[in-house]
Amino acid sequence: MIAGLHGRLESLGGDGAIINVGGIGFRVYMPTSTLSSLGKIGDEVHLYTHLHLREDNATLYGFGTDDELRLFQTLLGVSGLGPKLALAMLSAMSLDKLTMAIATGSVDLLTVVPGIGKKVADRLVLELKDKIAAGWVTTPAAQLAEANTDVLAALTSLGYSVAEATRAVATLPPSSDLTLEERLKLALQYFTAK
Repeated sequence: MIAGLHGRLESLGGDGAIINVGGIGFRVYMPTSTLSSLGKIGDEVHLYTHLHLREDNATLYGFGTDDELRLFQTLLGVSGLGPKLALAMLSAMSLDKLTMAIATGSVDLLTVVPGIGKKVADRLVLELKDKIAAGWVTTPAAQLAEANTDVLAALTSLGYSVAEATRAVATLPPSSDLTLEERLKLALQYFTAK
């Protein structure tokens, strides 16, 4: 299996690049985050890769970090989710935002990805929630966000990073008597107090 590539960037496309390794050009499909960080034509690049084999095709997927590769491979473990959809998910959201959306069961956040409907988002959450919460989310948000998923979703849709939104949600009182609007106002006060 091809676990990584180190070579010269030969060309860039909308969904991937060609990496020349020892005179052989490898066509590698990548999320937009990796594509945007590759550099200029002629630069030396290193990618973590996943070789996806089918009866009629062998496709190489590349990632800038080992964490992106691991999440991609984790997503492929979901029944009915192929590599193109997993790549679209990594292109639509940052690694932190995607793992937080799955760990907190934020189906609304997941359905913004083209090709992900409510059924697929529900399946993602069902099959990966515990695995992602245990192995990926390094903040206490996985426990406290259960009741504040809607606040996390609102804050991230306002442009705050998942880490910022998590810190703001952590300041909320444990009371469940507050409405969504009240909880959101309290979370936004975290940012004005800084």
